[in-house]
Amino acid sequence: MVNWIKPILNFITFNEPTKMDEAFILKEYDKESDKESFDMSSPGAKDKKKSELKKPTPIEDFNKETSNDSADLEKVSKSLDQNLAFLKEKYSIGINTDIKIRNFDITLQEKVYKAFIIFIDGITDKTLINNSILQPLMIFTSFEKSPNNLDIIEYIERSLCTQNQLAKSDNYQEILMNINIGACVLFVEGANQALLFDVKTWEHRAVSRPNTEITLRGPQESFSETLRVNTALVRKILRNENLIVESTTIGQRSRTPCSVIYLKDLANPNLVNEVKRRLDSLKIDYAGDSGIIEQLIEDRNFLPSPQIISTERPDRVASMLSEGRVAIIVDGNPFALVVPITFFNLFHSAEDIYIRFPYVNFIRFIRAIAIIASLLLPGLYLAITNFHQEMIPTDLLLAISGARERVPFPSVVEIIIMEISFELIREAGIRMPGTIGPTLGIIGALILGQAAVAANIVSPILIIIVAVTGIGSLAIPSYSESLAFRINRFVYILLGAIAGLLGITLALFLHGLLLASTKSFGVPFLAPFAPRTSNVLDDTITKAPIWMEENRPDYINPLDITRQPKISKGWISRKNKGDK
Repeated sequence: MVNWIKPILNFITFNEPTKMDEAFILKEYDKESDKESFDMSSPGAKDKKKSELKKPTPIEDFNKETSNDSADLEKVSKSLDQNLAFLKEKYSIGINTDIKIRNFDITLQEKVYKAFIIFIDGITDKTLINNSILQPLMIFTSFEKSPNNLDIIEYIERSLCTQNQLAKSDNYQEILMNINIGACVLFVEGANQALLFDVKTWEHRAVSRPNTEITLRGPQESFSETLRVNTALVRKILRNENLIVESTTIGQRSRTPCSVIYLKDLANPNLVNEVKRRLDSLKIDYAGDSGIIEQLIEDRNFLPSPQIISTERPDRVASMLSEGRVAIIVDGNPFALVVPITFFNLFHSAEDIYIRFPYVNFIRFIRAIAIIASLLLPGLYLAITNFHQEMIPTDLLLAISGARERVPFPSVVEIIIMEISFELIREAGIRMPGTIGPTLGIIGALILGQAAVAANIVSPILIIIVAVTGIGSLAIPSYSESLAFRINRFVYILLGAIAGLLGITLALFLHGLLLASTKSFGVPFLAPFAPRTSNVLDDTITKAPIWMEENRPDYINPLDITRQPKISKGWISRKNKGDK
């Protein structure tokens, strides 16, 4: 009995694999004895097989074992042949066809220096390499009158090469990283340093219109997949010398460039340090997308609601930076991350700042109805029809009963069937090609709904409930938050079917407690209501006129709380003075 209880206890407590788990351990076989090791019919074969089992080598030890003599070259050697051999081994020259090495001679003071450059074809500008590096070094050096006792690397840096972005380095880790992101590196015989030329160029998508955050008014530019293009789009809007762009690299394999952007005279230093601390602490193999980084740095991974805003609009990023927030832009991804946020920021759209406040307040009222419908409408329908029929007018109650007379399923089964069908149609419409997706969604919904009613599987009023619920979820500006509401909706459906309005009230109470206990980079998720702060009515649920938004959100603790003076429309004060 103990023999079968022990593996169960090990599984529950997540212990190390026991002898019963040896089938999952890597095996090493001798080529000459493969047949014998697989012949389990021979006596003692099982014991022999077990003796050949070997546990996986830890990553740190594996790196030490496979590094061989390459680890000896942590610094650039004065021997050109040794540097060349090291790089050929590192980049598997002979197998890699896009790694280019160009050997040449540099002639100075009738002395010939052997040299070579290394770069990756496809991510570097070959014209720039030819004109700014090779041509000055191979042709123009013959006419140079160089000083005596020259430092060859320093002389090339200061007097020969016309490339405007270059640096010196003697660290191979830095050199390899720069080669991988599009640098051309120059090695010269007798020099223990290399010159790094920034000649990167990438095939990238041009700046286009936003695809997921479409607005009727405001800028029509979106981020692309190139980091420097994205940071330039932000700088084009915030023309301020206090705008800081700090760079880092994430991913031990992908080595993805990433930028942290903030205004140093607004952003709280503690917030900036916390963002950089979380990014620098990431130990991950691949981080090629901002969605991966979002999951790694958010406070609560199991909360359905996102705690970081993801946007493809540079104007929205600039607007949030001007409030004292911090943005994170990842190379290769057109979505920027902005922290910290609150629950209410997820229901603001990018164009709210560009249109007049009466229009914004009306639209936000419509969004509030959409939120309630998306989250609670199916659950309320079940609770009222099953437990609280006295709340329904008599004529409507008779109509609902008559429509459901021939339906064989309970109401909760009807709703779950239609909700899952609606989710299937929506997911299929997203994955289908652009010209087919909308057609599939419309036709699929019409045919499916009509057929379900004709087959007496669901009642007609339920089709209306599910349709209004689906439309409400589409009206939420944040796609991630709409997904969270779609997940939470099924919880409210089940509790409404089990306990009526009591179950829905209990779910709302627990949902509120969960949100109130959540923080986004130290900021309470329900601020400015829990805890209550001074500028509740500025731009949280309703929007005040732009000339009344005098202060920045105080729950972010910006260095400068004042956004504009009390009288921001100077023409009014001048007019009043003229009248006097």
